[in-house]
Amino acid sequence: MTVVGKFVGPLIAFVMLAAPLRAEIDIAEVQSPGGINAWLVEEQSIPFVALELRFKGGASLDLAGKRGATNLMAGLLEEGAGDLDARAFAERAESLAASFDFDVSDDSVSISARFLTENQDEALALLHDAINRPRFDQAAIDRVKAQVVSAIRSDAQDPDSIVGAEFDGLVFGDHPYGSSIEGTEESVAELTQDDLIAAHKGALARDRVYVGAAGDISADELATLLDTLLADLPETGVPQAPDVEVATEAGVTVVPFDVPQSVAIFGHEGIARDDPDFFTAYVLNEILGGGGFEARLMEEVREKRGLTYGVYSYLVPKDHAALYLGRVSSANDRIAEAISVIRDEWTKMAENGVTAEELDSAKTYLTGAYPLRFDGNGRIANILVGMQMDDLPTEYVTTRNAKIEAITLEDIKRVAARILKPEALRFVVVGQPEGLES
Repeated sequence: MTVVGKFVGPLIAFVMLAAPLRAEIDIAEVQSPGGINAWLVEEQSIPFVALELRFKGGASLDLAGKRGATNLMAGLLEEGAGDLDARAFAERAESLAASFDFDVSDDSVSISARFLTENQDEALALLHDAINRPRFDQAAIDRVKAQVVSAIRSDAQDPDSIVGAEFDGLVFGDHPYGSSIEGTEESVAELTQDDLIAAHKGALARDRVYVGAAGDISADELATLLDTLLADLPETGVPQAPDVEVATEAGVTVVPFDVPQSVAIFGHEGIARDDPDFFTAYVLNEILGGGGFEARLMEEVREKRGLTYGVYSYLVPKDHAALYLGRVSSANDRIAEAISVIRDEWTKMAENGVTAEELDSAKTYLTGAYPLRFDGNGRIANILVGMQMDDLPTEYVTTRNAKIEAITLEDIKRVAARILKPEALRFVVVGQPEGLES
């Protein structure tokens, strides 16, 4: 959900691209007089500021029977605030060449702001109202509800969405992770203005906010800004969701769907982001299924056998559970073979680790690509927030590559044996797969 002025997109894109690439950045830790913390990378060469706010909790905070409330609430933050209705709010943002984006995930509500230095005060006043004084007008609620329901209906006909929902439901059950953040047609229809007000107070609170800023703004200016923007929010929100155990058994779950190509998600328990072995697991996954055409899964499933256009794996360290997942799609008469090959490669790496050549190649790619992430104020501000939420120190940006370089073959083999679990590798397949049954 985004508010962007007519000419803001090209303008912001130009400013973002004009910012220099920086392999090393100077991060300042800022605290407002009211006690709100933030990280800042000051860059005065371009009159532009990127501000990222992230509230821990997200859609997992939905109360029982109110699934989809946090998602709908966030979608309405741009639909009128303070004295401005939805149209007036959008027109005001356009006149200021300001961009605001509101988004929800399982574990956070994210608010992104992009504005020119000369319009900073007016842009922040508008953002303040969106965060603190959303209107939740009934006409806007009805309009955004219709958009959400349309998306839910579309997802119900999309094999990629279906397979994700089936896997989540299988693994997480009644936990909020087990259902879509959008809710269901029925749950969304029943949400009221009072539900949205409650979701707003529960999710947007000072005890769970993380802030990153980059661009033409000083530490003193940011400190003042933080209190102006956030001091009116509740001190505390609703309690965070409980942790959930991931327990899977090896096997296949088939969801019949009339399509010529089957889609599959596979996986089992993963590894937490704060686990001492996470870095090693990250490199291991790059070799197994995260590194494009050089990854083992791509080599064995696509290059050697032509069973798919793409197959990949990825670590998913959520706040309340950790998964190790992968995806693949293949023709109905070939998906069974693709699954067999994936199982074999999962087992081989669990038992044998990787080669020195594979490890060196992964290190070269991962360390070389890292500086390219810092390619503009917006991405830098986003990285700063992510680092804080992962409880990483400011010096992480300079020590991260050294941590990767220090990983040995023995480290990979040990962690592979620990986190790769062929005996728990579960496949959920949507389609009409030949030779596969639940």
